Amino acid sequence: MNPKAHQPDSLPAPGPSALAQSEALVARIRAELNDAGGWMPFDRYMERALYAPGLGYYSGGARKFGLRGDDGSDFVTAPELSPLFAAMLARPIAEALQASGTRDVIEFGAGTGKLAAGLLNALAAPGAEFDSYSIVDLSGELRERQRETIEAAAPALAGKVRWLDALPERFEGVVIGNEVLDAMPVRLFACADGAWRERGVIWRDGWFAFEDRPVAASADLALLSDIDTAGGDYIAETHDAARAFTRTICTMLARGAAFFIDYGFPRHEYYHPQRTQGTLMCHYRHRAHGDPFVYPGLQDITAHVEFTGIAEAGVETGADLLGFTSQARFLLNAGMTDALTQIDPADTARFLPAANAVQKLLSEAEMGELFKVIAFSRGLDDKLQAFSSGDRSHTL
Repeated sequence: MNPKAHQPDSLPAPGPSALAQSEALVARIRAELNDAGGWMPFDRYMERALYAPGLGYYSGGARKFGLRGDDGSDFVTAPELSPLFAAMLARPIAEALQASGTRDVIEFGAGTGKLAAGLLNALAAPGAEFDSYSIVDLSGELRERQRETIEAAAPALAGKVRWLDALPERFEGVVIGNEVLDAMPVRLFACADGAWRERGVIWRDGWFAFEDRPVAASADLALLSDIDTAGGDYIAETHDAARAFTRTICTMLARGAAFFIDYGFPRHEYYHPQRTQGTLMCHYRHRAHGDPFVYPGLQDITAHVEFTGIAEAGVETGADLLGFTSQARFLLNAGMTDALTQIDPADTARFLPAANAVQKLLSEAEMGELFKVIAFSRGLDDKLQAFSSGDRSHTL
């Protein structure tokens, strides 16, 4: 094998045990490639790299969430930045529970458990009572971290938490997914000389490589044909898995609401003529790069979310589009600035870190604009306060 060509010098090298895990995953994917005739679509490669049992990035034991690369983590999420994120998200969740007359919550991809712990404490306040908090997470390592975090931060409420191995057929309550949609496999397509081809993975010269093949007529091809490539080469992703997941959740939701928070754009921005290289990105030790073949199983592979397709998938099930807005507007509507004012500025040890974190969550140059919140509902008659201003549903 020749992995060195896909291991930039700018990235720190993994330890021996991590490399052994990656090599085992490479062997497994290579065997699947052989069984498939030497070519597999990129979404299949991405699914194996992230979720292969015991070896994939999310199903293996590597640390993922943290503040710095030297702690072994690869990226940071909003709940890790500030407890105010969970406190603000709890307000529309409580409002949706009360408006729908439901008392249960399900969170997908709970990370370290910080969001769950913060929501548990906030939802235990008078007027926001709940009966159960369920978590769906494929990673056994993350489940243990979540359990430890919740027992330490919300010990009186840990008994209300359970981990699900399968989705219920019917659910009444609130569903939460923070940075879940972006981690779902995407199909890759490349346009050259006016013709679209699907980008897949082969084994060449001792390592993985891309190879494009003709695309059969499909809904994805129809979508791609509408893109203005400005007459040049163009790479784009489509989100079959994320759309299917959204349909599943909105079909399962009998009453209540589902909130998804992630980075991305409406379709007209996502497939902009100037976005010629797509949005596929990899994260390793807090460094971002574009090579999905680096350290398979040890790095995150992600793509921005195409929110118009997500909205269409949810509405197709009969669910209502509750709202779509930027993370900044959502948090401001929920009372973020008022919450920050409750911290005494004279207490610099508390106030300055809190203010810095809030700035990252709200700033257009940080997470405030790139991240969006989309929500679906059944049985809610009124708009929630978090979507009371700045709703961009009309842009989808």
